[in-house]
Amino acid sequence: MKKMLVLSFALLMFLSLAVYDSHRNNTNETSPLSTTPIESELTESWNESSNGGDTVSNNSDVRIKLLFDNGEVIVKMYDNPTSRDFLTLLPLTVTFEDYAGTEKISLLERRLSTEDAPAGSDPSVGDFTYYSPWGNLAIFYRDFGYSNGLIILGNIESGAEKLANIGSDFTVKIEKIE
Repeated sequence: MKKMLVLSFALLMFLSLAVYDSHRNNTNETSPLSTTPIESELTESWNESSNGGDTVSNNSDVRIKLLFDNGEVIVKMYDNPTSRDFLTLLPLTVTFEDYAGTEKISLLERRLSTEDAPAGSDPSVGDFTYYSPWGNLAIFYRDFGYSNGLIILGNIESGAEKLANIGSDFTVKIEKIE
């Protein structure tokens, strides 16, 4: 009897995990971020390689400023084609909203180039990103897992703590710092 009960419980747990994993794999169509992991080597090679400036690189001296009611955020932009394309939109005024208690998102007026972009990225707190499937910016104020289609444009140097405390939609003016 005990064996049957343990086996039934194990089977139930296995099926629950399978359904959960299946749901996670299908969220790419219904949510702005998919957390389906793929080979980490692709992301690592994107972050570590140097291909004529067409990859993520901290060597850029370009910074942008995000101005809003609650203050200012400074972002150091990475040197990659998507970041460079984003910079052509500046100055820009957009409205951000909270998404999933993890990030602030804003839809852009047009899609950015995804030339030479990785299949996805694993964002960290302070990452300034572009989610290509939806065409929106995403600024992470909490850690998050790997997301297909997420391209890191830069990283916040100062002011990240101000974003997490904003509970409603807010307007941001984004401009390049000369």
